[in-house]
Amino acid sequence: MDRPSRKADAEPEHILRNKDDVTHLLILRFQQLLSDGLLSPGTKLPSERDLAASFGVARSSLRQALKVLEIMGVITQKVGDGSYLNKDASSVLAVPMEFLFLLDDTSLGELTEVRLMVEPALAAKAAERATSDDIAALRKSVSALEHSQGDRVRLVAADLMFHRAIFQASGNRLTERLFHVVHKAMLNMMMVTSQMVDLEHTLQFHLPILKAIEQRNPTLASSLMSEHLCDARNLLLHSREQEMARQLRKHILSAPRVRPEIYAAEAAKVSRSKHSPARPNPSWTG
Repeated sequence: MDRPSRKADAEPEHILRNKDDVTHLLILRFQQLLSDGLLSPGTKLPSERDLAASFGVARSSLRQALKVLEIMGVITQKVGDGSYLNKDASSVLAVPMEFLFLLDDTSLGELTEVRLMVEPALAAKAAERATSDDIAALRKSVSALEHSQGDRVRLVAADLMFHRAIFQASGNRLTERLFHVVHKAMLNMMMVTSQMVDLEHTLQFHLPILKAIEQRNPTLASSLMSEHLCDARNLLLHSREQEMARQLRKHILSAPRVRPEIYAAEAAKVSRSKHSPARPNPSWTG
C-alpha cells in the first residue's frame, strides 16, 4: 500500500528543522554559485524575489541568510539599491574572527607563538618573491618609523605597516587575508611593547630584515624575523611580570595594618580573659 503523499515532500524547506538550517543551506548555495563562477566579486545579486524563487525558499529565510553573509563580510547591502558581492575579500570573516579572539580569550602569548610559526616563513617568501612595489612599501614603513620620534601612535602604525608589507610581499593571497584577521590583535601587542623600548630598538630589527629581503636572502630574513619576534615575546613576558609585581604591591599596601601597640593591648586582653574567673551575665539573673 502506497503511503499518502505529504505536503512537506513538495516543499523541501519544511524538511529542515528550523530557520538556522535554511540559512546554512542558503549559504552553502551561495558558496556553490561562487565556486561554479556563476557569481563573481563585485557583481550585484538578483532581487530578493528572484533569489527566493530560484532557491525555493521564503523571502524571510533569504533575508536572514543575506544578513549573515553581510556580517561575514561576503556581501554589502545598499538600501534602495540591492546586495553586492564584495570586491575585496579582506573583510570576509574578519568580524567573526575578532569575536573568536575575544570569546576564546586569546592571549598575547598565544598570538606571539603563532607569529613565530608564521612570520619567519613569510619573511623568507618575501625575500624570494617581493616585487619592486613590495620593497617600496617596506622602505616606506621604515621611513615612517624613523620619523615617528616622540609619537607612539605613529610608531605603532609604522610598525604594523612593516609587518603587513611582509605578509603581502610573501605573494600568498591567503596570508594577506590572515593579516586582516589578526591585525587588531597585533596592534594591541605592539601598543604594549612600544611602551617598553625606544625607537632605535625597533629600528635595529626592522632595518636588517628589510636589507635581507632586498638582498633576496630568505634564510637570513627568516632568522632575523625570528629574533625580532623572540624579542617581542620577551618584552611581553617582562611586561606581565611587572604587572604582577604591581598588583602584588597594590594588594600589600591596601591590606589593613595593625599597629604593634594595638596588637599588644589586644593580646593582653585575651590573656587576662583566660585567667580571670567567669562573671555571671546580668541578663541571666531573674
